[in-house]
Amino acid sequence: MQKEHGRQDVIYLDHAATSWPKPQQVLDAMYECMQHDAANPGRGSHAMAVRASRILFDTRKALAKLFRINNPNDISFALNTTGALNQAIKGFVKPGDHVIATSVEHNSVRRPLEYLRRTIGIHITYVESDEMGHLDPKKVEEAINSSTTLIVATHSSNLLGSIIPIADLGELARKHGVKLLVDAAQTAGALDIDVGAMGVDMLAFPGHKGLLGPQGTGGLYIHPELELEPLIHGGTGSQSEAVEQPVVRPDRYESGTQNTPGLAGLKAGVNYILQEGAARIHDREWQLTQYIMEQLLPVDGLRLLGPALGKPRTGIVSFVVDGIDPSEMGFILDRHYKIAVRTGFHCTPLSHMQAGTEGTGAVRASVGCFTTEDEARSLVEAVKEVIQQYR
Repeated sequence: MQKEHGRQDVIYLDHAATSWPKPQQVLDAMYECMQHDAANPGRGSHAMAVRASRILFDTRKALAKLFRINNPNDISFALNTTGALNQAIKGFVKPGDHVIATSVEHNSVRRPLEYLRRTIGIHITYVESDEMGHLDPKKVEEAINSSTTLIVATHSSNLLGSIIPIADLGELARKHGVKLLVDAAQTAGALDIDVGAMGVDMLAFPGHKGLLGPQGTGGLYIHPELELEPLIHGGTGSQSEAVEQPVVRPDRYESGTQNTPGLAGLKAGVNYILQEGAARIHDREWQLTQYIMEQLLPVDGLRLLGPALGKPRTGIVSFVVDGIDPSEMGFILDRHYKIAVRTGFHCTPLSHMQAGTEGTGAVRASVGCFTTEDEARSLVEAVKEVIQQYR
């Protein structure tokens, strides 16, 4: 097994949760920042503070280039996609609003929506996909009514790997005068995203997955014509004499000291993606998923979830095996084969209901840009061996 990029004696196939290992550039950037530039950004005029501020702005510029965002200051940083989604949903939705979401949403969308349903009386429609996670935009359009203000959609299911047609949703959102919020937890850095061309009004994304940055980084793009109520109020380093939160972006949505070393690492990760190309990375990950699926399809008693072989998907292959609890399969793969996968319900019970696995959960193997063919082959051989031992 290769041990480049800092990898150890483990086959890591949990990239849908957090990518690992990180490019060396990410580690170097974080170390350099801690050594020389780890002052408070936007909180002083001395040289270190100015350099820290420059790191944040350069990171915004890299993200803006990746997502085709005109103004980098329309990107506010967050700890993760969950924080960004909470800011977007709770900062936009008002009492009585009708929100449309999909049946493959993560709890980071579902729980804020259900909280608002309970506390301020919003209305929610979950548009069902088919069992493979495919969503028909016509069903979304049929759900729009006079009270609809927001459509929320994950770009890709974190269980099924299915890809939602965001551009189609963006077109119908513009047609009906509603806003579109996209959860790019599984696609930022792995699929090409153009917020303007796709009609995206808000884009929530993680730094620690496909963008190859460290945990505790992420962000939210907010369309320049859209104003949100800040989720957190406090010090921003600007307009400190004012009682109210400043209106200038990104300060309005970034109270408190930012994670400068982490964002330095995120900048390096984004630059790596820009250099390699998201399309090239996705194509390689797709080839690996197709190999894994092709090898597992004939296995008796094993059922693959999500789009069929040959169909578009992100780097996720989830499956269940008759007679073997997913958590036990994951435990055996970890302890006996040193293969790290994710088991359980993946914070997405709605997706499991669509897939018919709400009673069992599933095993999820997810590849990343550094996953090798040998590692994919090792997973296949290990799964087959475990099943054989149970027969």
